[in-house]
Parts: sequence; structure tokens; C-alpha cells
Amino acid sequence: MVPLYELPLGQRLRLVHIDGGRQLKQRLMALGISVGGELRVVQRRPGGVVVARSGNRVALGQGIAHKLLAEVVEP
Repeated sequence: MVPLYELPLGQRLRLVHIDGGRQLKQRLMALGISVGGELRVVQRRPGGVVVARSGNRVALGQGIAHKLLAEVVEP
């Protein structure tokens, strides 16, 4: 498991853990991001990352991106 912020661009990922409380998990769920879901890091910025899931893009701050642990999904 690696923090989302450290994973390579364009790689398919599976979210395996959210290192945060109920409020963070609910906020991410409202954005369509949950444990077990697949996504891709499409852009890395000094203040965070942009991820794509099901055709939608979501910008996440660096603090949140460090709390999301993911694994690479083999093609």
C-alpha cells in the first residue's frame, strides 16, 4: 500500500485504505471515491493531485492524497 500522492501518473489503482475519520470517508464517498474503487492519477500538482474515476475528475489536496492508500492494478 502506497499513499496516492506517491503513485505514478496514468496507472490504474485500487483504493485499499482511507487513513481518516468518518467525515473524510463520507466526503470522499460523495465524490465517488471509496475503498475498493479503481481510479487513476491524471495530474500531480504542488498542492495535490487530480484523479479520474468513471470519466469524472476530482482534485484532491496533498493532505488528503497522503491519507489515501492504494495499490497498482495490473492491466
